Amino acid sequence: MSRAITSLEEWVPRTRLGWMVKEGKISSIKEIFDMNLVIQEPEIVDYLLPDLQHEVVDVNIVQKQTDAGEMTRFRVLVVVGNFDGYVGIGLGKARQVRQAISKAIRNAKLNIIPVRRGCGSWACSCTEPHSVPFTVMGKCGSVRIKLIPAPKGTGLVAGDAAKVVLRYAGIKDVWTWSRGETRTTINFVGAVYDALKNTYKFVTVYDWTRR
Repeated sequence: MSRAITSLEEWVPRTRLGWMVKEGKISSIKEIFDMNLVIQEPEIVDYLLPDLQHEVVDVNIVQKQTDAGEMTRFRVLVVVGNFDGYVGIGLGKARQVRQAISKAIRNAKLNIIPVRRGCGSWACSCTEPHSVPFTVMGKCGSVRIKLIPAPKGTGLVAGDAAKVVLRYAGIKDVWTWSRGETRTTINFVGAVYDALKNTYKFVTVYDWTRR
């Protein structure tokens, strides 16, 4: 923990947003999303979300053909979150697993998103943010997934990889429906991430009969 604090003290921002964060002009990550700004430095997330945790979801071996022959590297998929409305996923490739994990964590921090939570289930009358506020869908590759609000105490009715993303986002109860090649962990996790991202998207339907 002390090493992380030291590295943040030595951090020299490379973007205007980074300087605003370090100078205290932006004190919460919510302000960044409210202003629709893009996070380009992982240190910004470290500064504003010090309690962020990560978990490795998938480790695979990939090969690349070069002039010198085949180059083997590890590909790691990581999920980061604070269990309270913020989650991100990231990929990292390197010759060593530890380096691949570090790259994946940095990438996941750049992909951090806010997650809208609530109690959208008709069978639950509580007002706690334990589930999704409404039915939402996400997609990645051939995988399509639907997150359905569930009453308190239901738990996460989802695949193992999906449970990790939902848990790190702070979702405790949800039903899921999915189709496609869900055995492809990257696409499965990406679809859940896309669905959570869509909790902050609204579609306004215009009533043409009022013209």
